Amino acid sequence: MEQSSSNPPPSPSPAAAPHVLIFPCPAQGHVNSMLKLAELLSLAGLKVSFLNTEHIHELLIQFTDVESRFAKYPGFQFMTISDHLPVDFPRTGNLLLEVMESMEVKSKPTFKRLLIESRPPVNFIIGDGIFGFPLDVAIELGIPVFRFRTISACCFWGYFCIPDLLEACELPIKGEEDMDRLVTKVPGMEKFLRCRDLPSFCRVNDMTDPILLMVLNETRQTPRAQALILNTFEDLEAPILSEIRKHCPKTYTIGPLHELLKTKLRAIKKQESSYQSSNSLWEVDRSCITWLDTQPSESVLYISFGSITVMTRDQLMEFWHGIVNSKKRFLWVIRPDSVTNNDGEVEKIPEELQEGPKERGYVVKWAPQEEVLAHEAIGGFLTHSGWNSTLESIVAGVPMICWPYFADQQLNSRFVSEVWKLGLDMKDLCDRGAVEMMVNDLMVDRRDEFVRSAARMAELARKSVSEGGTSSCNLNRLIEDIRLMSSVQAHDN
Repeated sequence: MEQSSSNPPPSPSPAAAPHVLIFPCPAQGHVNSMLKLAELLSLAGLKVSFLNTEHIHELLIQFTDVESRFAKYPGFQFMTISDHLPVDFPRTGNLLLEVMESMEVKSKPTFKRLLIESRPPVNFIIGDGIFGFPLDVAIELGIPVFRFRTISACCFWGYFCIPDLLEACELPIKGEEDMDRLVTKVPGMEKFLRCRDLPSFCRVNDMTDPILLMVLNETRQTPRAQALILNTFEDLEAPILSEIRKHCPKTYTIGPLHELLKTKLRAIKKQESSYQSSNSLWEVDRSCITWLDTQPSESVLYISFGSITVMTRDQLMEFWHGIVNSKKRFLWVIRPDSVTNNDGEVEKIPEELQEGPKERGYVVKWAPQEEVLAHEAIGGFLTHSGWNSTLESIVAGVPMICWPYFADQQLNSRFVSEVWKLGLDMKDLCDRGAVEMMVNDLMVDRRDEFVRSAARMAELARKSVSEGGTSSCNLNRLIEDIRLMSSVQAHDN
């Protein structure tokens, strides 16, 4: 546990500024959105400490400008904590859950000591809602704590209702023939939610599965915190948010966070570069932007399955053949660690994919995604349906083909296709014929209807983060509540 060496020590002024500690789950999507919240709180004059695992922080320093970017905020500091796993431990796919289990057991005492010894004292904690121990320690030490869930409201609600599904015997799922059965015990989703769309943890036969129980338990613990923060906006998920507020009355919707941050920075006339900066845990290859600049408007399918998804070589080749057969231009992100054999060992990316068909395809290891989605050459997004990717696509007005991998992504993809009408859901399919057909549906045959829906939702997203919009107002309310609760806590101590 240490303070980042290149940052200045916390500024003692303004003296009244609360000291907020933010602690994300050690994964790209969680760190990315919580760093954006950290910058928004710093812009408002709060002192922020951002606690990463050592592994995550080393990647951030290696591939981004976060240290110099945050150095301009008085009182901001990065801090680190060990995840107690070997340096070479693979932290992708389902192995991320082993990281979290290790931290629940071994990092809790270190975290408690950090809070006790912190100078200035921590007045307020924003903890990742999938972590249990920050909530426990905060309550034990009498520090106000809000939980931030980096998933969609619809997915949070799906997680929250799992005990009701168990009680009604709607789980376990009884094999493939049961996958399209409608689920009736998730209020607000009774007419369209199938077993197939439940979070991936629900696909186990054993209802005492440790991962299922961990997700269930952590979600049901949320009302113990003083409030819930969600990276979403009212116009997108209003019906589900009304269900959540029956259990978590104080729920702040402050998304899309990436667009809210850009809007605030523009308002105070920050330089363009300050809000194009990346929070990526991978080295970004900007040559893809140069390639996109040479492509016709709305002609390119962007393909990225995020930072954690892994697939077999056979699955990768089915996507490859389907996309090539569609004869559409494409930009494809393929991480070096994203392809495994049947034993889970990383496989080399086939040569033909590394090079791509030069005349209409481009392949990179990692791309500046927000910038890519905003590029006029992009006409569609083949995505794993991670929540950050989904929100970024919504803001950019880009229709989606969804191939969810795990966790919240199954629910997100159902909402994209069935509720928001922003694209197609390809879950549980991976053959070249289906890929080719859906690419052509998205980019040609049904393009007009998807573009209309996407443009309408993009406008609502931008409205929510503008001055007077729901997310902008909720952020202001969040900041005022942090100030109020921190002053009460400091007075009591």
